[in-house]
Amino acid sequence: MSIIQRYLTREILKQLGIVLLAVVSIYVIVDFFEKSDNFLKAGLPVSRTITFFALNIPFVVSQIAPIGLLLSIIIVFSLMNRNNELLALKSGGIGVYSLLRPVLILGIAIAVVLFWFSDRVVPETTVKANSIWIEEVKKKSLMSSREKNIWIKGNRRITHITYYNPVKKIIYGVSASYFDERFRLIRKIDAEEGHFQDNEWRLYELIEQTRVETSDAFKVAYVKEMRAHLDFVPEDLAKVVRKPEEMSYKELLAYIRKVEKEGYDATIHRVNLYAKPAFVCVCIVMCLIGMGLSIRKGTDKGIFLSITYGIALAFFYWVVHSFCLSLGYGEMLPPVVAAWTANFIFITLGVLILVYAE
Repeated sequence: MSIIQRYLTREILKQLGIVLLAVVSIYVIVDFFEKSDNFLKAGLPVSRTITFFALNIPFVVSQIAPIGLLLSIIIVFSLMNRNNELLALKSGGIGVYSLLRPVLILGIAIAVVLFWFSDRVVPETTVKANSIWIEEVKKKSLMSSREKNIWIKGNRRITHITYYNPVKKIIYGVSASYFDERFRLIRKIDAEEGHFQDNEWRLYELIEQTRVETSDAFKVAYVKEMRAHLDFVPEDLAKVVRKPEEMSYKELLAYIRKVEKEGYDATIHRVNLYAKPAFVCVCIVMCLIGMGLSIRKGTDKGIFLSITYGIALAFFYWVVHSFCLSLGYGEMLPPVVAAWTANFIFITLGVLILVYAE
């Protein structure tokens, strides 16, 4: 590695550390003031509160690392441009594309590390943080297994859901058991699926078993459709269902195969699966955009203007990426296309910005 490559790598990593530290600190402070009342009402000790916010830091780092890399590149090259270092390098026969090589290598290396970090560290810390928030702070009675099954404990009622589709708000394989004061089973409902419509659940294709008061026998009835007063709404289920960030790539792939093997639609999970590597590859996109914005004429007089452009483009990328994922969830785009479309669009944009700047 040449002296210039070592210099660029060192300076970009230094600025990246500063940006991440600043953004994470601001996030933790804001999040603390928003949730401090909840922790006080729950009566949790200070050590447990600190643990919760510390466990959230890896997820925040994984989300802001690409934009942190973008800002770092803009700052480093804008300063070099303002100090005429780029001009001196060009005079010595070192072109922009020679400087691009170490930046791209660094971007690829950060993308690999970020994928490992998001795949190994983030799921473990996110699960623990969500457990503290739901069980210890909110004191919810909802419980979820590590697989797709969801158990819900209510007032003398236990409900089991085999699978929940958060996009269509449909529950599959519903089983609700009702108990009396002595915890004897008095009623049981088994339904193929349930839809949340008009702020209530409608169960379809169900078997209802009701205990006969004078004996231990049960009366069985087959019902086509029934309104059911359950102890939860889709927003409650969304909190306990394992989210993509709580599963590694391997776990999510195994989960998809199991869901599809049992005949359920796993489109949204396939979109999330392809989005995992697609999101970390945005680091490479940000390298192109960052260099293009910082080496163009006029950046020597307006570093903050380049930073503003960078943040605006990063925000625009997030909007496009989220929109494409939504199209994938709605099955309007194939999962792999939905996950990678934003990257291809912004790689093209980054190349154009770089060529125009050169």
